[in-house]
Amino acid sequence: MAANPSNQYLKVKKRHPDLLNALEALGKATKQEGPLDEKSAQLIQLAAAAAIRSEGAVHSHTKRALEAGASAEEIRHTLILLTSTLGFPCVMAALSWADEKIETFQSSEPDWEV
Repeated sequence: MAANPSNQYLKVKKRHPDLLNALEALGKATKQEGPLDEKSAQLIQLAAAAAIRSEGAVHSHTKRALEAGASAEEIRHTLILLTSTLGFPCVMAALSWADEKIETFQSSEPDWEV
């Protein structure tokens, strides 16, 4: 789980603690199964989030990638690399979602995402 989960995540966890605990355990187990570092794992998950066009997941994995040490340039390059696979409109949407998180992260303002 992220260090600072969104308010929506916390609401769902309060309503369904067993489900969210199981999902968190699954996430932890999958990361422990291989040699990738946290930054690489978050960049891969960011690409997958863009592929399914999930704005919330792009926000979440952008934030997690930044927290894991990824630069804004690495995040943007991760998404630009998807252009020939996903198409320009999908990549542009993902870049706009990622930029929202990058700007929030860089400005050190509170993250009020729900």
